[in-house]
Amino acid sequence: MQTIIEAAQLKQTCDRYRSQSESIAFVPTMGALHEGHLSLVRDAKNLADRVVVSIFVNPTQFGPNEDFAQYPRQLEEDMAKLEGAAVDVLFAPAAAAMYPEDFQTFVSNQEMSRGLCGAHRPGHFQGVLTIVAKLLNLVGPKVAVFGKKDYQQYQLIRKMVFDLNMPFEIVGGETVRESDGLALSSRNVRLTADERALAPQLYQGLSAAKELFDNRSERRPAALVEEFLSNVDRNAFQVEYAELRRQDNLELFAGLVDAPAVLAVAAHLGSVRLIDNIELGM
Repeated sequence: MQTIIEAAQLKQTCDRYRSQSESIAFVPTMGALHEGHLSLVRDAKNLADRVVVSIFVNPTQFGPNEDFAQYPRQLEEDMAKLEGAAVDVLFAPAAAAMYPEDFQTFVSNQEMSRGLCGAHRPGHFQGVLTIVAKLLNLVGPKVAVFGKKDYQQYQLIRKMVFDLNMPFEIVGGETVRESDGLALSSRNVRLTADERALAPQLYQGLSAAKELFDNRSERRPAALVEEFLSNVDRNAFQVEYAELRRQDNLELFAGLVDAPAVLAVAAHLGSVRLIDNIELGM
């Protein structure tokens, strides 16, 4: 595995792959890699000749009261995992390489970013879309793989690529979970033992709502959300949102669910913010 820290060298390397008619699949991450990330790498290996992974804790997507300084950083362990997964290139730049002095240009979405996480994390998705656009332009992949646990982020990136005529395919990777259903996240290590025992309730609530949708044909958004909430200990969890949205454009349903939907949730458990979702197909 080649490790690169400079943007120009990354672009040169990827240009060389393409000149040799080798396709590239790209997996952007913020490091602290777990099995969820590695599942995206495996997806990428099935989609192209070469796999490029980035590790960059992006400062512009963290708000002033968020956990940028505490976000786990374990580059050596991450490199060993990527070596084991037979990744071709790791791009691990410093912040100055991605945001040089006098950086002024950002990418934003005007509609789809407003609700869900966007309503509670002002500026977050502007930071996400800007860094993803920069990375896609540097790598020039045939395909890029993003986890669907961050469902709003996944759909916003798809929308950015479509709206800006970027020649990249965006593929969603399924959420990887612990045996008790908790979605894998780099932040899970910050849960206390008691919090970790409670954390699977999010997925239990999502699964209960899906069962109501699939097996009892419930189509009222409020009833499906209430089914989720009834399975979550509201004394332990501070639920930030639990909303039923259209999968394609993340709009709320005006009435009954009449298109493929996603039930997306975010909740604070102690000091840790957890997000999860479940797709409800038609």
